[in-house]
Amino acid sequence: MSAETQTVGVAELAGRARDGRAPIFKRVVLKLGGEALLGTAAYGIDHDAAERIAQQLRHVHERGVQVAIVVGGGNIVRGQEASAHGIDRVTGDYMGMLATVINALALRDAIEHLDMECRVQSAIAMQQVAEPFIPRRAVRHLEKGRIVILAAGTGNPFFTTDTTAALRAAEIGAEVLLKATKVDGVYTADPLKDRTATRLPHLTYMDVLNRGLTIMDSTALTLCMDNQMPIIVFDLFTEGNIERVILGEEIGTRVNGDGKAPPRAS
Repeated sequence: MSAETQTVGVAELAGRARDGRAPIFKRVVLKLGGEALLGTAAYGIDHDAAERIAQQLRHVHERGVQVAIVVGGGNIVRGQEASAHGIDRVTGDYMGMLATVINALALRDAIEHLDMECRVQSAIAMQQVAEPFIPRRAVRHLEKGRIVILAAGTGNPFFTTDTTAALRAAEIGAEVLLKATKVDGVYTADPLKDRTATRLPHLTYMDVLNRGLTIMDSTALTLCMDNQMPIIVFDLFTEGNIERVILGEEIGTRVNGDGKAPPRAS
């Protein structure tokens, strides 16, 4: 990074710090699907896409928000798809967990290139490349201002990375689960197929279950409901949306116990 680029970056961040807008969350879990790292690639990791995510994270990090990330592996391999091609389901799920570790390492590299500290913790032991997931250690990293990427799912087959995100959010005492997607919230129908589909800004957990809305799998949603963990579904690919969410702007869809909007940022 050149000295000129560093100077511009410092000035931009200082401006953000002085804009008088305070985050409404102090600790969040951000759920990224593996496709977030695809970018324009058909398979694998687009490093420009990883860099764009890191840039968004930088804006949030500089506001003092503690960020833990759960990343999927669908850009490399999905356990269910692998099993559909004849691979044993348990083996396929473990392959998917390893794919999330690959994504975590790529994302960590992009984050560290922007001079942020980052740690990868894995639910599967692989001490050469990642720390083991220990909730208190993860919290300590967050308290020290480090971004933490939580890889390898839960470490068990048959559980999705959405369920991992719900579980980790509860374990580390996050205030909200941010689910980054390709669309700007939850709709009455698929907006890419139905032009009459409308966005639903606020939902309860039971709304999602009763309507069969595909925000995340039912295990993940039930885990959030049991722990009163609010979920915000939003479009990752609109620049600055992660920051807008943590500032309390009305974007995406919020899912919680009462279906009410989050408090506005001061």
